[in-house]
Amino acid sequence: MAKYLEPLGGVAYEGVDVSVFQGIIDFARVRAAGKSAAYIRASLGEDYVDPRFEQNYAGARENGMLVGFYHYVTARSAEGAVREARFFVGQLRGKQVDLRLAMDFEQFGSLSSAQINAIARAFLDTLTTESGKQAIIYTGASRARTLWSAELAADYPLWAAEYGAALPEFNDKWRGWTGFQYSDRGRVDGIQGDVDLDRFTRGILQAEPSPVPGTPDPKPSSGSKLICITVRRGDTLSALARKYGVTVQSLVQLNDLADPDRIRAGQMLYARVPSDHDGDCCDTYDVRRGDTLSGIARRFGTTADRLAAINRLPDPDRLQPGQTLLLGQCG
Repeated sequence: MAKYLEPLGGVAYEGVDVSVFQGIIDFARVRAAGKSAAYIRASLGEDYVDPRFEQNYAGARENGMLVGFYHYVTARSAEGAVREARFFVGQLRGKQVDLRLAMDFEQFGSLSSAQINAIARAFLDTLTTESGKQAIIYTGASRARTLWSAELAADYPLWAAEYGAALPEFNDKWRGWTGFQYSDRGRVDGIQGDVDLDRFTRGILQAEPSPVPGTPDPKPSSGSKLICITVRRGDTLSALARKYGVTVQSLVQLNDLADPDRIRAGQMLYARVPSDHDGDCCDTYDVRRGDTLSGIARRFGTTADRLAAINRLPDPDRLQPGQTLLLGQCG
């Protein structure tokens, strides 16, 4: 039996895949470093748009890179997968798509293999039908071998992830790979910190690169957002509550205050205000000793599963003090 899976044709493009975690990217330098393809995280679940989606798209396009998009699936049913695919397409309308649209489905909970494949099928079929574009499955090389069905493999090519290997491991479902993510700790000029590195064959290209028809759907809004307040000398919690039109109890809960009468100058507090408030949205949280993901989720009105997905946490039960989490509160 073959040990490795070969590419379907020669490697034509070196690329990166990026999201909000890469911060502000200088795509001119990325392009000059030899990267010609950029996959950009557009969305997650049914209502989360990556905060740097628009900026990353504009930067990659302005510097002549081939652009593709991926969506992080969190659905737990085929019906949910259909909604997620439609949400993904809604964010892409009017945008140029050069590369196959990618499904990133990694966290399965207690789902069975049959359920996982049914969700993937519903997502991919809806995605291709409603966008008019071709799609690809992004997955770990071992899962390509053990999880995905031969029927899915026959319809959608493979973008395999395996780090520290010359090629992804062999599987008997796909004849070869179209994409290969070979590092999750790459370094590229123009990007601060680690970034995923990829190789692609010409099969990654859309048969007819063109914009997704229509006008982008408006970004979802919950009607509220978080802002950050810096306590000044003489401030009291009740005075701050009156100033921002919130309750003392909401400030106590959001900020996990043991003693509402003891706040100090320089302390940063969260407040939840209407989405049209002129304050900037404050969307990160620095983990403190003793925090749990479920506890953080309760404080900020979300779920541990959502936080784990947004932050791509490999082990939601292992948080580190000082670790910065995205809260997903800004839309």
